[in-house]
Amino acid sequence: MNRKPIFDAVRQLLGRGFRPSDVALLDAAIDSANHVGPAAAGFTLGEAGRSLIRKWEGCARRRPDGRFEAYPDPGSATGEPWTIGWGSTGSDIRKGLVWTQEQCDARFDRDIVRFVEEVHAALGDAATTQGQFDALVSFHYNTGAIRKATLTRLHREKRFAEAALEFAKWIYNDGKPLPGLKKRRAEEAALYRG
Repeated sequence: MNRKPIFDAVRQLLGRGFRPSDVALLDAAIDSANHVGPAAAGFTLGEAGRSLIRKWEGCARRRPDGRFEAYPDPGSATGEPWTIGWGSTGSDIRKGLVWTQEQCDARFDRDIVRFVEEVHAALGDAATTQGQFDALVSFHYNTGAIRKATLTRLHREKRFAEAALEFAKWIYNDGKPLPGLKKRRAEEAALYRG
């Protein structure tokens, strides 16, 4: 939603510029008005969320024969966890593992069901837009942190503007900020804001 016309109209009504507290209150009011729709439990992952996850996870390490090999986490000093396909990890993913494109796609489809269910459980009956849900699934798919993240609590409390700011805090791997995570979180926050 383009908020500029609303802010411009309120600024004109007030006859002055905004203080930071005014901006926060107005953002919260707009968020609240926009979030009277269905609760999170009614959602599945939308195309925007699926595309965002696949964009950032990539289907990396394609071999000359067209298959994909497992690789160590590029942001981790230890290389853990080993990853394959669309960012799939787990005890069955190890060095030397090779999959076809079909195996990568099937694993993604199977994994995403779990991440969607975990986001549903974490949000409970909190009113949620499709964009917010997609952004939170992408965040959880990458971090596994939907249950412990402050952004989840803020979302449940309908503090959507504050929750959107929390994405930017999840840019570290092994204590170092990663440029790719900064960009991914910015895209997730933009999708969350709608």
